[in-house]
This record gives sequence, C-alpha cells and structure tokens, in this order.
Amino acid sequence: MSKTLLVLASNSPRRRELLALGGWMFHTRPADVDESQRLGEAPGDYVLRLAESKARACAASSHPDLVIVGADTAVVNGKTILGKPKDMAEAVEMLKALRGRSHQVYTGIAILRLSDGRLVTDLSITDVPMRDYRDDEVEAYVATGDPLDKAGAYAIQNAGFHPVESMQGCFASVMGMPLCHLARSLQKLEIAPRSDIAEACQSALGYVCPISSAVLHGEMVV
Repeated sequence: MSKTLLVLASNSPRRRELLALGGWMFHTRPADVDESQRLGEAPGDYVLRLAESKARACAASSHPDLVIVGADTAVVNGKTILGKPKDMAEAVEMLKALRGRSHQVYTGIAILRLSDGRLVTDLSITDVPMRDYRDDEVEAYVATGDPLDKAGAYAIQNAGFHPVESMQGCFASVMGMPLCHLARSLQKLEIAPRSDIAEACQSALGYVCPISSAVLHGEMVV
C-alpha cells in the first residue's frame, strides 16, 4: 500500500512541496469549488467541508484505484476568517490587523479512497503569534506581491518579512498541509510514508516541532 498513487486536489506549490517530503507517489489535479463560507459556519467545519468538497470534485474524473487528498486552510482573526486579499491595500490592512497578536490557522484535510468510498478527515488548529513589525516592513513586503495569493496576506516561511514571533504548533499546517496529521490519517488506510515524516518536515522547514510525536501517536486531536 506504500506505493498507492495519491492525487493532491490542489495547485498550491507549497502543498505539493510538503506532500513530496513523505515520499508518497502522487500527482496533482486542482479542484475548483465554491469557497464561500456558510452563515454561522465555524472555521473548523468550514475548512473540513472545503477539503472534502475538493476531494470529491477531483474524484469525479479520477480512476477508481486512486486516493484523493483534499486540503483547505483558513486564517482566523478573532471571529473573522481572512481569505486572500483582493488588492495591495487590503493586504496592508490584514497585516496591520494581525501584527503584535496571536491568531489561529485552521487546516482541514480529507482523504477519499475511491475503491470503497471511505473518507478520513483531520483538522489542525495552530496558534500563530505575529511579531510587532513596522509599517515600512509591511509596505515593503506587500510591494513584493507575495501576500496577494496568501490567506491572511502572509507566508509564514517568508524569510525576508519573517512575520511570526515564535511557534509552538504545526509549521507545515500554516503553510497548508499538516504532514503529521496527514500521515496518521493515511495510516488508517494502510498507506505509510516512505520517509521519517517528522524528521523530513523539520529538516526541510528548519523548525523543531514540539508536537509532531504527539500528533503521530494520536495524542492530539488538533
């Protein structure tokens, strides 16, 4: 089962790069779904619904031997879900609203095995403490164009802007694919990674993760 071919229902280069760290065989097939939030929908329900919707949309045109991986990430500031900024001005507004305080990043994953229709889902919630960056840093970062295709208007891995003060959760989840959550979910379908997933992730991201062991052993529900 380690040679099972996965399909990543996303065109995100960050998700593709992270998924490759597990050594799984996969290809990508973007899924086009309506990402509108429903009235009163909680962030966790929202990202899990979209992850499943992406997986099922991709499944419609996929071979029955495949396993589809859908994922969705939302930046949540208080009670507000932040999507991608529509322009540079909104990117500046988002970054100023986030600075010097913590917010949450929710990433939902949905794994659909087409041979029997089994669906496995998981949710990662990560507290992200932002540093108190200056206005000129915000303007310089936004001018690069990097925030414009990012939920919440930032990339946690951007070395030039370095938006985050410190981290105690899943760094990969904030990038869009919580690898340890994914690995434990795939394990339920008897699909194991072909590398040490925690070591590969931490080495690639340059981050010592304090929760990887707990997640992989099922000791953390988020």
